[in-house]
Amino acid sequence: MGLTFINAVLFGVQGNTIRILGEDNAWNQFLAGCAAGAIESFICCPMELAKIRMQLQGTGEVKSKSKVYKNSWDCLTKIYRKEGIRGMYRGMTATFIRETPALGVYFLTYDCLTRYLGCEPEDSYIIPKLLFAGGMAGITSWLSTFPVDVIKSRLQLDGVTGVNHYCGMMDCVRQSYKKEGMRVFARGLTSTLLRAFPVNAATFSTVTVFLMYMRAGEDAVECKHIQTIQEVSGL
Repeated sequence: MGLTFINAVLFGVQGNTIRILGEDNAWNQFLAGCAAGAIESFICCPMELAKIRMQLQGTGEVKSKSKVYKNSWDCLTKIYRKEGIRGMYRGMTATFIRETPALGVYFLTYDCLTRYLGCEPEDSYIIPKLLFAGGMAGITSWLSTFPVDVIKSRLQLDGVTGVNHYCGMMDCVRQSYKKEGMRVFARGLTSTLLRAFPVNAATFSTVTVFLMYMRAGEDAVECKHIQTIQEVSGL
């Protein structure tokens, strides 16, 4: 449910930013993606906070808090009552730092690959090409900022038991590195990439095909309108 709203905001902001910038080129695709990521992070942060706490309740150091949350809405409500709006946006700085460049890379990679592969509406292989470009865009995006995601997740889980282990983002980086070394910043990367390819392949190809049909419909209506004007003018 969260992804539906997030993607609507993401592609809406990116598309409108491209129109404002004027020219559809690689650099503007990157800038538009960054703008979309910056705005989307304010929606993404509380949703991911609820997801992470729901997934990890009853495990590890939060065993004493087993089944505290009935569902995602109940989770966010209880966080708000206990910690206020600041609690709901725990890890916001890390989310912003992750989303802004990551989504710039996301749209840049997709744009470059679709141009290189020649994804045109009349191409009989357009769907496989779009799926590949979307999947690779998702993988590249995650690879570019995954260490920040690890820190963000740890910050969002911090304080669940009533004890805060980290004073901030940099303190979390230092403590994580000191205890677990460089490997900690790639923890969970394999599963994330395995998820990223099919999810983003489906997302990008669906959006692209939908926009193609919409534009084709608009062009058909415009041509019919012009034809009608010409016929009337001839009379």
